[in-house]
Amino acid sequence: MLKSTNRAVAVESAISDRSRSTKTYWIETLGCPKNQVDSDKIESYITDNGLIKALSVKSADLIVVNTCAFIEEAREESIDTIFSLVDNKKPDSKMVVTGCLAERYTRELKEELKEVDLIGGFGTDVLSVLDDKVQPMISRVSVQSKIEKLPKLDLLNLTRSKTNLNQPWAYVKIAEGCDRKCGFCAIPSFRGKQVSRSTESILEEITSLDLKEVILVAQDIGSYGNDLKLNGTKRINLINLVEKVSNLVEWVRILYIYPTNLNKSLIDLIASSPVPYFDLSLQHASSVVLKNMRRYGSMEKFLEKIDYIRKVNPNSTFRTSFLIGYPGETEKDHDILIEFIQEAQLDWVGFFKFSREKGTYADSLENQVPAEILFERLNEAKSLQDDITLKKRNRLIGEKIKILCDSKLTGRSYREAPDIDGLVRFSIDPIKFSTKSVGPESLRVGDFVEGTVIDTEGVDLVVRI
Repeated sequence: MLKSTNRAVAVESAISDRSRSTKTYWIETLGCPKNQVDSDKIESYITDNGLIKALSVKSADLIVVNTCAFIEEAREESIDTIFSLVDNKKPDSKMVVTGCLAERYTRELKEELKEVDLIGGFGTDVLSVLDDKVQPMISRVSVQSKIEKLPKLDLLNLTRSKTNLNQPWAYVKIAEGCDRKCGFCAIPSFRGKQVSRSTESILEEITSLDLKEVILVAQDIGSYGNDLKLNGTKRINLINLVEKVSNLVEWVRILYIYPTNLNKSLIDLIASSPVPYFDLSLQHASSVVLKNMRRYGSMEKFLEKIDYIRKVNPNSTFRTSFLIGYPGETEKDHDILIEFIQEAQLDWVGFFKFSREKGTYADSLENQVPAEILFERLNEAKSLQDDITLKKRNRLIGEKIKILCDSKLTGRSYREAPDIDGLVRFSIDPIKFSTKSVGPESLRVGDFVEGTVIDTEGVDLVVRI
């Protein structure tokens, strides 16, 4: 038998030998879960055409960067990542930049990124940069890019392979684009108006992936189906879809619900489900700021809705995000937000500083909040919420919870969305548990198990099975 080091060399050599005759790829994904869904579909398209995943970016024949351009920080991260990959790739590899940044700034990127072989927006055929040894599946090519005249793939409906997923959950995008006109958001300008997938195509994808948890995502998920009709008259809606998905998987999670879409029927459906997790798109609590954002709501309206949800199910979990420093935001507005955070006692909150986005309503507004004041407000809000989150996590110590095993060492309860919130870490006491007891050695990815919370590590829970 080979020694472990020699075996590793042998495996590496075998993979390298295969790589010499087979093209290899590497995908780098930035941004939100919706981008990850796009990358999963791009990866399935690549592997269906015979490429295999490279051991690292340094050995890849094809490098694909799926970028984000939501706010300034996201654009900077995307640019930094591109330059880093350029510096680390092999000389003869091909590099494709796609996603939000490439869709929004195609011409600008082409002028500045001469090292990149192809820059194209959503659905660009990433295989077109390779030589004739790789023949893209033409049957999947649909429309032409208006700017680059490049072959495009219908990412919303492109098939997705189970073999590229290594966990028992998946984000599933049910619609693309957005019909709203929020003052700070440029997404509709490059993602377009909302286009909902058919219920049949969504259910078919979920069935093919063989999952235990599905996380439904869209830019404006509560408006799903507004552009679709059933039997010529009746509209399909999110509730119809969730009921059907619930027949296929045990856990269904819904992300980014606009407050006006959160009606009693949807609240009752989520609150009574195995995943009473409410991801609310609030953005602020001051009615003045929300009006200037061209959005709905106020502190009183939001608290009323949250109180109702907690009456329906006191164990409901809440997530939202807030935009700090919107033009015209005053100290009074910020104080209202701080009061709301204190009153609402939400489980998870993300904070973003205002970013001027070209072409948006807010870009032309006066009364921009000075950077130093913006950061003070941001830090105050984050500090308050961090304390609330930690206290809520510590209160779970001693409770028995149901967990979906994502790996041998970690999992999640319904309170944690994957790759966004905290984790559940497994702890086994070898003295108290016999070899016949459930432990890490017998846990399987995709298992549902019960355990008792015995401690916390930051926002993560430590659970004894």
